[in-house]
Amino acid sequence: MRMISGFGYRNPEGYPDPTAYSAINSVEKTPVENKTSPEDEERFHKLLNTIFTICELAGFHIEGRIAIKDCKTGKIWR
Repeated sequence: MRMISGFGYRNPEGYPDPTAYSAINSVEKTPVENKTSPEDEERFHKLLNTIFTICELAGFHIEGRIAIKDCKTGKIWR
C-alpha cells in the first residue's frame, strides 16, 4: 500500500478505494499549468475595478459572477 500525502489506497473504514487513490495520484502528478503572471493578475484586477466603477457611475450593481476570457492568454477568469 503506497501513501500519497497522507492518503493511502484504503478509505478511512479500511476498505480498498482504488478510484479515490487513482484520482489523488493523478492530481498530485499533474504539473501546475497556466500559472498566471503578476502582469496578467494586475491587468485583470484593473479591468475588474474599471467594470465595477462604470457600473457604480451608471447606477448599477453587479449581483453575480463575471466570467472573462483573456484574449492574450486564453485564461478564463471567474
